[in-house]
Order: sequence, then structure tokens, then C-alpha cells
Amino acid sequence: MEYSIQDADDLVVIREVEVLLPVRVEVFSDMSTAAQPTALHVRGMQLVSQVFSLFISLLGAVILVSSIVTWNRTPSLQYVCYFALAVLASVLKVGWVSRAGTLSVNLLFILTALLEFDTNETILLSCVAAAAARALHPSALQTRFGQVMFSLGNTAVAVGFADLLLHLDGLSGTPYAFPLQLIVGSFALFIAHTFPPAAVEALHSRRSVRGHWQSHYLWQMPYYLVGALLASLMHLTSILLNWQTPMLIMPVVYLLYRSFRLSMERLQDGRKHAEELASLHLRTIEALALAIDAKDQTTHDHLRRVQVYALEVGKEMGLSESEQEALRAASLLHDIGKLAVPEHIISKPGKLTPEEFEKMKIHPIVGAEILERVKFPHPVVPIVRSHHEKWDGSGYPDGIKGEDIPVGARILAAVDCLDALASDRQYRKALPLDQAIGVVIRESGRSFDPRVVEILARRYVELEKLAVSQQIEPLKLSRDIKIEAITPPGAGYEVTSIPNREPKPPEPADFLGKIAAARQEAHALYELAHTLGTSLSLDETFSVAAVRLRKLVPFDAMAVYLKQDDKLLPEFVNGENFRLFASLEIPIGQGLSGWVAENNKPILNGNPSVEPGYLNDPSKFSTLRATLAVPLEGLGDVLGVLALYSAEKDCYTRDHLRILQTVGGKLSLAVENALKYRRAEASATTDYLTDLPNTRSLFLHLDGELARCRRQILPLTVFVCDVDDLKSYNDQNGHLEGNKLLKTIARGLRSSCREYDYVARMGGDEFVVVLPGLDIAAASERIENLRRTCLQIVKQELGVDIQLSLGHAQFPETGNDAEELLAEADRQMYRNKRTRKSVVGPAMVGWKPHMIPPTTTIQ
Repeated sequence: MEYSIQDADDLVVIREVEVLLPVRVEVFSDMSTAAQPTALHVRGMQLVSQVFSLFISLLGAVILVSSIVTWNRTPSLQYVCYFALAVLASVLKVGWVSRAGTLSVNLLFILTALLEFDTNETILLSCVAAAAARALHPSALQTRFGQVMFSLGNTAVAVGFADLLLHLDGLSGTPYAFPLQLIVGSFALFIAHTFPPAAVEALHSRRSVRGHWQSHYLWQMPYYLVGALLASLMHLTSILLNWQTPMLIMPVVYLLYRSFRLSMERLQDGRKHAEELASLHLRTIEALALAIDAKDQTTHDHLRRVQVYALEVGKEMGLSESEQEALRAASLLHDIGKLAVPEHIISKPGKLTPEEFEKMKIHPIVGAEILERVKFPHPVVPIVRSHHEKWDGSGYPDGIKGEDIPVGARILAAVDCLDALASDRQYRKALPLDQAIGVVIRESGRSFDPRVVEILARRYVELEKLAVSQQIEPLKLSRDIKIEAITPPGAGYEVTSIPNREPKPPEPADFLGKIAAARQEAHALYELAHTLGTSLSLDETFSVAAVRLRKLVPFDAMAVYLKQDDKLLPEFVNGENFRLFASLEIPIGQGLSGWVAENNKPILNGNPSVEPGYLNDPSKFSTLRATLAVPLEGLGDVLGVLALYSAEKDCYTRDHLRILQTVGGKLSLAVENALKYRRAEASATTDYLTDLPNTRSLFLHLDGELARCRRQILPLTVFVCDVDDLKSYNDQNGHLEGNKLLKTIARGLRSSCREYDYVARMGGDEFVVVLPGLDIAAASERIENLRRTCLQIVKQELGVDIQLSLGHAQFPETGNDAEELLAEADRQMYRNKRTRKSVVGPAMVGWKPHMIPPTTTIQ
């Protein structure tokens, strides 16, 4: 049987080069019997734990009974007092803010008894104090008899072992006998009292004994050392003074204990609040992760199963408590980065393309970036980031290998793959668990940590049963509920009724993602169409299209070529290599764009370097590797070509082509309208308001007159006049009255000119008169007549007094071409305006003609 390994969970087991290839899964015939050694191993570990626990209990019972039988003296008053205090102190618990546990204050009296009393007395005092601590514990009723016997036996063994080392002849004969005995005795008591329970718990849960002891019991060492120091002070005080003296400090010890407990309770309250807040954050993200996973009904229980497998493997590998908590969170959250992967890739029923796989590969990085903001107290982020790394370094995203990969990520990688292979997917059925573990075993030392694979191969049947037993009810979403309104909605819905027809059952389709994507695309296209329809400027049209189009289709460079005769010329270029594109002249039928224009067909993922003239210079280099080009179709012919270029090879898809063809249709209409407007504007020669020649006609006429004057060696004068304060006039009387004023001035200038003089409107409130054949003196007189006539006509027809600012230029004295003459006349006109205003102040509508200062004399 062959299976195609496709999604990101499966892909970790194969080389990236095999993404599109079916992978033959080998069937390991011997895997079917793997359950037997696994079950034997588990039962064996539990049996060892029980035997060791029974041994300690029996050994402790023998020691305790022997101490009682060999008791050979009457208890002293000191012993009775210490005995009572030890029992009372059993209810006083001290400990740091930690889930590791607490210690009783009676430890102080046990250590003191080792120094003050003989072995039998010390063992009895310690066992009774331990029994009192058990009996006074809140969970005493739930404590089993075997646990009580083990606790008493462990205490008897520990005290007996410590007393034996404390009274060795080799220690008592040294110069520093007392401190040495104290150190050895307290350390021996600590080891003997903590190691047996650690061994029993580790063997029962199949963990590392040393790792479990270090994480759960090593924290108690400072308490034993502090207790030994206090016991030595009490012993020295009783030697130097009397044994009653240390009893006086008991109230002080109790007060210190109470102060310490109050401080610890406050710290615990703060820690509890912090844990509740952190737990709230974790539950929120877990709910999000489960909601993401619940979108795919074939993988709704994948996260929980992976968590069960991973935690059990982590326990056997001896992970610390912090590492286990990190693995617990990462097991649920490792795929949260798939939020950044398009829905159609995650749910694709077929094989992933290389481009789709590249999109899928970003999810570990995105997941790590999301979880960095949560500030977990455990190293969750490194596990999420590296859970697709491979043992041999061929994974992603960082390509690390071996022990450099976090141990939690190594566990998660193998477990994630195993469960993915053993689960149904859209593109294949689940593999039997025996075959799935066979694939994982085959990748041992290549994709996965051999230690992790060994544990999975040995325990996978047991772990599967554990995962099934801990299954939670899958997240239920009410997707198929039909809401029937009591009254029809008044939202404009058409009421239709088709009798004798059964309602169609709802089609099971994941339409939410498609609707969201379609709405975004429709909104972007609407904005683009709306913007293009309001502009007649080609530059503005293409600039807006480039900004809007980038939201729909990615590109590094954009070029719009317009057809002129038999060539395509770049009208708009944006992005990389714009100078190269701006210099192109593409013959129709050549290169990518020429082929598109000739055949009226698009090109998908073409090579940009084949554009004629694009890279003729060998010293030039382009990073662009893909082209998406569509024709811009007019009513009767192709207007040009819209081309997008990208630095990523083969990056454009059929969806991109569809969107660009839609945009091209809308852009073609805007381009056609803008070209018509440009041609109409270029061909117009008459000003629409005054019926005078416009600026284009003025330049054409003035160039012709200057050419004639040069041939015949004749003078020529250019006269410019401007209406002062036209804006104030418009503000007071309205723009319609302002337009009447401009028309009246135009008639006055035209009526005062000779037949071959030329009057044009420069734009706004500026008029130009071309006076050929006049020298300076004659031109000065003609200009004054023109000014006076205009003022009289405006006064007669409109009843207002205006001011005109005048300027002139003379050919060939002050200019040789049209632009120089008009610029000089314009400067003279503004100089005249400033001079007059500095004399009489700002001009006002309604001024009288006799108030006009004399105009400047024409030079």
C-alpha cells in the first residue's frame, strides 16, 4: 500500500525533495508483538517499586521493634520534654513557595535527639513524631496503610543510618569531631530520608530516579543544614548551662515560625494570583488552538493525543518539571502558527506544491512569535519554533541538528509525526498504528532522536491506550442548525414559494474562509474601480492602480506599456529596475509584452529578461525572475500591456492571473478615457470661456510670427495684462460675474487690436497680445490705447472700475523665442503690480480711473 505524505505534520519524516512523491510505507511484521515487551516492562517497573517499598517498610519495622525490645533504661525528664515537643512540632510545617512540599519543625528535635540521646530513644522519638505528622495531616483519612508503614519504616531506617555514621569511631577521634559529626549526621539523614521515597515514586511512574530526586527533594537540603545548626546550638547550650535552658527559646522559635508562615501565606497568595492569571492566558490560547484544530474535523483530537504521548515520553526521558510544563503547553500550541497559512493550503485534499510547502514552512516561526508575547514561565517558545527540525539538520526553520534541538522539540517532532500518520487526513486514510511506528523507526537517526524513537517503539501500544482513555469530548460547533424566524425579516428579501419541492439538505462545505477571502477581494476591486473611474490623468490613474493592485497581487516592479504605431512604449513604471523598463521600446510581437499585445493573450510566470532591450548591457543585472502580463483591451484594438514582475521565480498563480485580468478590464476603460481626454486637450485651440485662442494656439502663433520677423528683420512686442484682485471680485459678486468680467475684457482687447494683431488667454485672469512690426515707441502707445479701451468697455457694460497690471517684452532686445518673451513680459507685469500697490495700497474693487498712477514707461 502507498501513501502520499503531505501536510506539515507528515512532512517531517521525509526529505523536502520528496514533497510531491508518494512514499511507500514499510510494514514491520514484528511490530504486532511489540505490546508484549512493553506491558512486561511496565509491570516489571511497578513490581520493582512495590518490592523496594515493602523492603524499606519491613527493614524499618525491624529497626523500630528492635529499638523497643532492647530498651534498657528509664526515660529521663529531658527525653520526655523533647518527645512531647517533637510530637507537637509535627503540625508546624515550614517550606518555601513551591509545589515540592514542606517540612515539619520536628526535624529540629530529631537532629537534637541524635546528639543528646542514644539510638533506641532517637528512633522511637522520630517514628512517633512521623506518625503524628501523618495522623495530623489534612489528608490522613485518605492515606493508605501501606503508605503509613513505608513512611514510618523510612524514618526508622534514615535515623538508624544517620546515628550509625554519627557515632563512628573514626569521627570521634578527630580534632574537629563535633562539627564533622554534625555535618556527616545531617547529610546522612537527608540522603537516607529522601532517596527511598524518590526511588519508589520514580520507579512507579517510570522516570529517572536521579532526575526525580533532584527536582522534588534536593530543595530540602538547606532545611537539614539549618536544622543541624540550631540543634548544635541547643546541644552546646545544654552542655554549658543545663538542658532546660534551650527550652526557653521555644516561644521565640514559635513566634519566628508564625512570622515565617504569614510571610509565606502572602507570597503564596501572590503566587496563586500569578498562576491563575497565567492559567487564564494559557486557557485562552489553548481554546484558540483547539478552535483552529477544530476547523478540520479529521484532526479535532490531534492536539490532545500528541500531548498525552509527549508527556509520557518526556517523563521517561527524565525531563525536569519546568521542561514537562513547557512540553505540555507546546503540545497544544505548536500549530498555532498555521493562522498565517492560507486556509486552502491547510485543507488541501491533494498534494502540496513546492510553493504551498514554502507557505506551510512559516508556521513554526509565526507560532513562536505569537507565543513570545505570552511570557511563559517555561521554555515553550523554543519547542514550538523547532518542532519541525530534524536530527540530521535537514529540517526547518533554522536547520539545527542533534542535541542542539531542544529536547521537547525532539519529542514533539516524533510524536506529532506518529499521530499524524495514524490519523485520517483529507488526502489519505490513516495508517495502522503498527505501520505508522514503522515509518518513525525508519527515520530514527535521520529525522528523529533515536532515544525518543526507542521509547515510542517500546511503549506505543500502551501510550495509545492511555491517549484513548484520556480522550476529551471533541469541540462541538453548531454548524448545521437552521434558524427559522417567527416573522419574515423586513430587509428586502424576495419571498418565493415553490410548491411540491423538498428542501435541499445543506452541503457540507467549509465556506467561511472562502467567503472572507471573496469579501476582501471584492472590497479591494471595488475601491480600485471607484478610484479609476474618477481620474482622467494617466499618471494619477496608474499610480492609484499600483497602490491598490499591490494588495491583491504581489509584485516587485510594475510597468504599463501603451501602443504607439507598431511599438509598445512605457507610460508608467514603478518598483525595481524602473530605469531599465522606462527606456524600453518593444516592437509588437517581440518579447513577453510584445507577444501579449499581438496575440491579445496573457502570460503567466514568463521570463522578464526576454523583453527586447531589457538586458542588452552585460554589465547590468536583474533580480526579477517572473512576469505576469495581461493585455489592455480597448473597444477596437489592444491599447497596451499591464505587466507585473517579481523576484521570486514562478510565484504567480491562476488566482493572480484571474485578479489581474479583472483589474486589466477596469484599467483599460480608464486608460481609454484618459487617452481620449489627452487627445481632445491636445487638439483644442480655443479657450472655452472667452473664445480667444488658448495657450497652445498662442505658442504656435508666436513661434510662427517670430520666424517671420527673423526672416524679414522686423520688431515684435508681446504684451501681457492681468486683472488685479479678481479673487476679491469673485468673492463679493460670485464666479459668474467674474466670468462676465473676463469675457468683457477679452472683447475690449480684441476690438482695440489691428487685424493682424493676436489676442489670447494665457489662463486664469492673464491675457496676451502679440503686436508684430511695432518698435518701442509705437508699441508703448498701442498698449496704452488697449488699456484705456478695456477699462472704458468694462465701465460701460458692467458698471465697475477695475485695475490692470501691464507688462511687455520686445523682440529681439529682451528675448529670442516665445518662452523668453513671455517670461520677461510676465516679470514686467508683476513688477508693475507691486510698484502700484506700494503707492496706493491694496487694490479695491470700485476704484476710480483718475486714481490710477501713471504706468511705467516702456523702455
